[in-house]
Amino acid sequence: MDFVAIDVETANPDAASICQIGIVAFENGRVKESWQSLVNPEDYFDDFNVSIHGIDERAVKGAPTFPQVFETVRNWLVGAVVASHTPFDRVAVARVVEKYALAPLDCAWLDTAKVVRRTWSEFSQRGYRLANVAARFDIAFTQHNAEEDARAAGEILARAIKETGMTATEWLERARKPIKPSSIAVDGNPEGHLYGEVVVFTGALTIPRREAAQLAADAGCEVVSSVGKSTTLLVIGDQDIRRLAGQEKSSKHRRAEELIVKGQTIRILGESDFRRLVELPA
Repeated sequence: MDFVAIDVETANPDAASICQIGIVAFENGRVKESWQSLVNPEDYFDDFNVSIHGIDERAVKGAPTFPQVFETVRNWLVGAVVASHTPFDRVAVARVVEKYALAPLDCAWLDTAKVVRRTWSEFSQRGYRLANVAARFDIAFTQHNAEEDARAAGEILARAIKETGMTATEWLERARKPIKPSSIAVDGNPEGHLYGEVVVFTGALTIPRREAAQLAADAGCEVVSSVGKSTTLLVIGDQDIRRLAGQEKSSKHRRAEELIVKGQTIRILGESDFRRLVELPA
């Protein structure tokens, strides 16, 4: 296989709450085989997450837990180049492996958003989200279905491989190198792996907001104080996540969900997951 592509859906803002996982293998630029499974996250389902992907407690009743599908996941991933569009799925897999104290997965992760930004100049600074890039290349897929999202990310990577003549393995190295310098002024580090993300923090964090903002800026994020039309990422304090089941959400949290319903792409995740995300190695 050239590479495998992966995507997950989660039950709530905790990245470890995987409720669906999809993996698609590519060979010679084409889909070779695929696998998908619902997963019982052994956690609560947030109504908003359910509204996005349609998976709820009833859907996963009788579904395996992550440890029960882990050997299958392991067989797909170990030793492979594993592609995901942005690092969120990588963090989710790492978090659920930690949650259940499972053996680390020995694979090479490749962020296809980085590949897109380095292959096509029109996406170097903005517009490189999965749905937008897929639409640009007429790649049809059903959003928020793990197998479909994984396939779309894989097809985009296959196109980049064809466009550049570089293999998936060669892209592992290229993705670590800088994008060509841009004259566009940005608040975040333009070479950061989260460049283009606009982040808002809400709730009680375990570190000072100033420190959290600096971590975000170093990774490429623009940090703003309120949720608006430019927001792409909302980070919730871990303590607030633990209180979410049946409790009131912050005004920023509710505003983000309102914008997502209207079509804006905003990812909501916890502080621990965010810190894992910004601290990923290049």
